[in-house]
Amino acid sequence: MLLNELKGIGQKTENLFEKVGVSSVEDLLEYYPRYYDVYEEPVIVRKLDCDRTQAVKATVVRDVAVKKVRNLQIVTAYLRDSEGYGIKAIWFNSPYLRSKLKNGDVYIFRGFVRESKGSFEIEQPKIFTIKEYTSKMGKMQPVYPLTHGLTNTLVQKSVAQALNIIDIKENLPVSVIEKYSLEDRRVAIKNIHFPKNMKELSTARKRLVFDEFFEFINTLRNLKDNNKNEKNEYILEEPDKVKNLIKNLPYNLTSAQLRTWEEIKKDISSPKVMNRLIQGDVGSGKTIVAFLALITAALNGYQGAIMAPTEVLARQHFEQLKETLEKNNIDLCPVILVGSMTVKEKRMVYQDIESGTADVIIGTHALIQDKVKYKNLALVVTDEQHRFGVRQREAISGKGSRPHTIVMSATPIPRTLAIIMYGDLDISIIDELPAGRRPIANCVVGKDYRYNAYNFIEKQVAQGRQVYIICPTVEYSEAVEGENVIEYADKLKQIFPPAINVSFLHGRMKPAEKNDIMEKFSKNEIQVLVSTTVVEVGVNVPNATVMMVENAERFGLAQLHQLRGRVGRGKFQSYCIFINGSEKKEAKDRLEILNKSNDGFFIANEDLKLRGPGDFFGVRQSGDFEFKIGDIMNDADTLKKAADAINLIESGELYVSDEEMEMMNTSKISSINI
Repeated sequence: MLLNELKGIGQKTENLFEKVGVSSVEDLLEYYPRYYDVYEEPVIVRKLDCDRTQAVKATVVRDVAVKKVRNLQIVTAYLRDSEGYGIKAIWFNSPYLRSKLKNGDVYIFRGFVRESKGSFEIEQPKIFTIKEYTSKMGKMQPVYPLTHGLTNTLVQKSVAQALNIIDIKENLPVSVIEKYSLEDRRVAIKNIHFPKNMKELSTARKRLVFDEFFEFINTLRNLKDNNKNEKNEYILEEPDKVKNLIKNLPYNLTSAQLRTWEEIKKDISSPKVMNRLIQGDVGSGKTIVAFLALITAALNGYQGAIMAPTEVLARQHFEQLKETLEKNNIDLCPVILVGSMTVKEKRMVYQDIESGTADVIIGTHALIQDKVKYKNLALVVTDEQHRFGVRQREAISGKGSRPHTIVMSATPIPRTLAIIMYGDLDISIIDELPAGRRPIANCVVGKDYRYNAYNFIEKQVAQGRQVYIICPTVEYSEAVEGENVIEYADKLKQIFPPAINVSFLHGRMKPAEKNDIMEKFSKNEIQVLVSTTVVEVGVNVPNATVMMVENAERFGLAQLHQLRGRVGRGKFQSYCIFINGSEKKEAKDRLEILNKSNDGFFIANEDLKLRGPGDFFGVRQSGDFEFKIGDIMNDADTLKKAADAINLIESGELYVSDEEMEMMNTSKISSINI
């Protein structure tokens, strides 16, 4: 059903929904809230807590002021509660409030509370009459991920309307629903959007997480069944030039790298097609193993391709491969294909690929476009696998006549979960770091350490080093509590001397802008880069020695470990500073795991021990696996149950009718990334 069939949704609103991946009413019902806001009883000023959203009943005590700072209009109002205590309210780009708020008016103000110079401030507070606020108290209000122009109220109203008119069908076999005591799907979707209490929310989420995992695992099993008997049309033997290359490397491969290379060689020379995952910690040396496989394919007379998630990483791979080939006098023709190339440049590369002149092809999603015709593609490597959907992996594999496949992931998840998540692949684990790597020095500190960190950063930059600072959000939002990239970068420009170039990076920027920023950072034209987690995708800047993460408690440990892997890649000592914005003991205990270890697999296993089934209301632990609602670490118990259900169906222990089996095999899995 089309979105414009809902009342109040015209072309403009439809375009806004399209930006967040919602193109139909069915998509809208699966556009789940990010979290739920509960409107609590208003408090007096002296009972406010810092660094969280709260409500205060107060009187406006003087005329509202509007001050312009560059392109920003800052609106300030001074408020006083019933005891006479004052608090300053601040809004951005809302000059209309000057006429709305009059001296003596009494409202309930609800916003994010901070302490500034010994007094309280409330940022971007919503303004309610007492009657309006009372009507909302105690209810669980869904808060959705938004884009500019799309409001939370509009999404709520659209979802409520959709629930009344669409027929939500069951998508699990009856035997599975009964065995695992799952809620009716229609009830679950209604309650995930508008729960009356935590019990309703928990039950609904349990059902919908199970749905996602069940569908995902079922699709992977089908892929494995389709692939397991594929005949190997490209028998590849290790050439002497590759053996010499390994001997001539300026470092010795670790035993884990050599073991993985042996597994790959055995696969590509066997009667069956290779489908292998290389799972290795950040910096463990997965790329050189992939290069050995690509060079082997090319020296056997075929083509090999590697697909990277970003242009910057693709270019780094290209330069690194060219250098390796030149140093070892290996005469091959590598080419690069990325979206920012001119039409003429792309056309020349297309011709080289189709004719077979290009034998190693490095690129981004551009590699799977219709215009790209390979002559004899024998090997496909996808780097940072979690950034590509299952169907994208199939798309590039489909460019050849069943080529061998290697997928690489630096996501540290426990092996028990990895076997489920990568069910269609054989797994190689590189669990050693190359010799000579200096361990990263870690510290977990509170917000009061922040200015000490700035001094340390300034000293590192003075020594010629560079710095990443990670924030959880792009810009200020009343829906998210935490530091934000744009304001934070502006603040640092005032704090650091002009010689230090501060810039920012986030996922909403256009690809060309992101590439430009990362290119400048890699050349040390930018010294301090304030970013969202978009930098976690492997970009190699050996000169970067400091990673500082604001509101570290808001991230999963696996994601924090990935971020930490952006430093420690060169010859200099590197440091990671985790700023903990929470007073809760649980948050401190989680972050201390990172403080104690740089081993991603140890961290993943410890994290799994700390998280219990149903512990879903905090941070996402494994954001790399982009399910709509499930999270493989928080929901590990449900993941195992979904895999168990598939096993019981396959063994015949759970009855599934022909109609249900057909329903199971009509998958929508292309929308889920791994």
